Parts: sequence; C-alpha cells; structure tokens
Amino acid sequence: QVQLVESGGGSVQSGGSLRLSCAASGFIHSWYCMAWFRQAPGKEREGVASIDGDGTTSYANSVKGRFTISRDNPKNTLYLQMNSLKPEDTAMYYCAAGPCSGLDAWGQGTLVTVSS
Repeated sequence: QVQLVESGGGSVQSGGSLRLSCAASGFIHSWYCMAWFRQAPGKEREGVASIDGDGTTSYANSVKGRFTISRDNPKNTLYLQMNSLKPEDTAMYYCAAGPCSGLDAWGQGTLVTVSS
C-alpha cells in the first residue's frame, strides 16, 4: 500500500518561494500519475499540477509560469517548486498518486500560508 507524506509548507510573504516535497513509501509504478492538489478555507479542492509516467506535466491556469512539478522516480519523491507566491495560493496542499484514471493514494497535506 502506498503512503504519501508531504513536507515543505510554511509561511512566506507575497512574492516568495517554497518547495514542497512528497515522499512515497510502498511500491510506486514508474507509470503512475502523481499530482498536487490544494484546498483553501471555505473552498473546494482543486488540482494544481500533475505529472505522468512519461514526464508530461499539466498545470492549473492560476499557477502556470509560477509553479513547477517534478518527480524523482528512484527516490519515490514528488516536488512542487512554487515561485512568485500570492496570498491566493494560501491553502493546504496535498499530493496524490496512482493510475492516471484514478489517483488512489493521498497524503495528509502541508499548509502553505502567503501573506501580503
């Protein structure tokens, strides 16, 4: 069974940067999709970025050009480099992994707070 643990969240001022990590334990197929989601207080969870087994990435319009998703398969680790952070990026960030047709492993989340 895959377990995911996020880290790297914290508080930062607007315009700052953070790098989130998601360490996976258990067996992760190299062809698994991995993704980052976020949920702000009072809002629904939304997809932020995803990466498939071939390294193809996809981003929400709101983070394009500012966030970069990457994965290190030998280390079973997913990353999210977040630059030019805005207050509206404040949320709990979750990583997920699994078949691209349906991600079935989720982490507990790491909190990102961006102050203006």
